[in-house]
Amino acid sequence: MAMRGWLRRKKTSVKDRMSHSSEPIRVREISERLSDNLAELNAIFTLTPDLVIRTFACKHIEDMVTLVYLNGLVDKNSINNNVLRPLLSHPEGEKSSILDLLSVGKISVAYDFRKVETEILLGSSLLFIEGRKEVLVMQTNGWPQRSIEDPQLEAALKGGHQGFVETDAHNIALIRRYIPNRELKIKEIWLGERGLTKLSIMYLADVANPEVLQELEDRLKSIKVDAILNASELEEYIEDNPFSMFPQFLTSERPDSVSSHILQGKIAVVVDRSPSVLIGPATFASFFQNVDDYGTRWPVATFIRLLRYLAFLIATFLPAIYIALISFNYEVIPLDLILSVGESRERVPFPPLLEAFIMELTLEMLRESGIRLPAPIGQTVGIVGGIVIGQAVVQAGIVSNIMVIVVAFTAISSFIIPNYDMASAVRLIRFLMMILAAMFGFVGIIVGLMALIGHLITLESLGVPYGSPLAPVRFGDWKDLFIRLPLWKMKDRPLSAHTIEEERQGDNRPKEDG
Repeated sequence: MAMRGWLRRKKTSVKDRMSHSSEPIRVREISERLSDNLAELNAIFTLTPDLVIRTFACKHIEDMVTLVYLNGLVDKNSINNNVLRPLLSHPEGEKSSILDLLSVGKISVAYDFRKVETEILLGSSLLFIEGRKEVLVMQTNGWPQRSIEDPQLEAALKGGHQGFVETDAHNIALIRRYIPNRELKIKEIWLGERGLTKLSIMYLADVANPEVLQELEDRLKSIKVDAILNASELEEYIEDNPFSMFPQFLTSERPDSVSSHILQGKIAVVVDRSPSVLIGPATFASFFQNVDDYGTRWPVATFIRLLRYLAFLIATFLPAIYIALISFNYEVIPLDLILSVGESRERVPFPPLLEAFIMELTLEMLRESGIRLPAPIGQTVGIVGGIVIGQAVVQAGIVSNIMVIVVAFTAISSFIIPNYDMASAVRLIRFLMMILAAMFGFVGIIVGLMALIGHLITLESLGVPYGSPLAPVRFGDWKDLFIRLPLWKMKDRPLSAHTIEEERQGDNRPKEDG
């Protein structure tokens, strides 16, 4: 009872704070007195040992100035060479504007402490000047960051080997390298009540649909959250159907892939501190396309793409078909094969559903353990663990040989799907299909398939039909659906993107002689 009372009081206090925070807060302006400004800074940044405050006399203005920044978020070489050295080494008796001395690339002005607090936390360095009611904000950001490397989740044979990093400026620069065009526009939005996160919406102004762009902006601006830590977290806030297992936005770590989608008329959202970029609107077919499809001969690319769709069906329905055949519809199995299956299952004490669940859950555990462990150990655990456990469970009579083959074939098929989010959705849908097959046999599988198709048809991504170009039917987009026709055949942008300018290339086929 005491605990309930504490929780009730705690909840009430939070509510009171929320109602109090809704009242207008008086923002303190910068004072002319340097001592007052330093006192306000010390009041704001308590228990902040990495806050650097350096006060010194600047000879050219014959007054005191204070440099403030957070250690670890700034480039110290830039501060020493572009700020401190010009201010301290200026010849005596020569007066000039302080802005003429600072050689930092971008300098802005702040007039209140809310702006001051935000800029310090974002890695800027600030210069307070005695007698002035303004602060110079210098962009000297230089936090720890890793170098540009090959993407881990999206391997490519013929694509580029540069992947996004956790700094949005570098990611935007990588995209600009592929699209050096003035129509590539960027809209910046800041989200987060406690940790500000910069979102950069990138699109081609003369191609992207303004209604889709406005819809995305409205959804982003309506988010009220403490902080956005990565792009996948942002996706969950803005997707159309949050209860669907299917991803409704593409996420990519490849600048060439993102640039390709932008050229098609889609919109990219670059999230600061995240190595992934969101792309929308997305369709079901876009999750089976890969950057290598457009760098490979079109017959080969078509074969591989058809293989991906086949792998999707196998990964989703193969264990369910096995359960339905063994439990309900064994009469459709050829006689020679059914004798082999019966001999394999002779010592298995479990029904097919439980047998399949044991192996599928074991496979998922092996997969997750291989991901969390270091790369050399993870590969060893995945291979050795699969062989040892598979052999042991068969010899112990827990599962049959046929079940091990089915699970292994299912796992291989799931690895062929190029998008990780779509492959993860297949892993969950597989269990639902297995339960339906155990309850109703092939009838349950057909009902599950119909429900799956109906769900895909009703889904939307930023208001665009998820099943396009199959539902609604748009034959113009079928050139890049199951079959990847030659590039010179795909003259128009996808209709599903609802672009302003549909044509993306002219007649590039050489004229035949004679």
